[in-house]
Amino acid sequence: MKFTKATNYALHTMLTLVTASPAKPIGVQQLAESQGVSPTYLSKILTKLVKAEMIESISGAHGGYRLSQKKDDITFLDIIHAIEGTASLFECNFVHGDECSIQAVMTEAEGKMQSHLRNTKLADLVQKQP
Repeated sequence: MKFTKATNYALHTMLTLVTASPAKPIGVQQLAESQGVSPTYLSKILTKLVKAEMIESISGAHGGYRLSQKKDDITFLDIIHAIEGTASLFECNFVHGDECSIQAVMTEAEGKMQSHLRNTKLADLVQKQP
């Protein structure tokens, strides 16, 4: 199982925005340079985060991006769903009737992972940093 690079960049971008002052939006160029990614690629990721209403885009010379939610409300799972979608990681391709025992194990494992990601907030990381 592997998340895309877009999710990696989204998580790091959101961590940057969580630690930033809400009064001063951060430009895409600065966000991109801090991660060593092209501004064009990061813009596509930022668009998904705006669409998910996690951040907002501020126009103008002093524009950029900032959180649109309280930082204590943003979970890892929210960010992953904004980038990856909400489809299940595993789907059985065989017809077993009502219940596939393999699908049941995979669904349970995914549920546990989602629970952990839902209960882990970006603000938790900020509190752990020195």
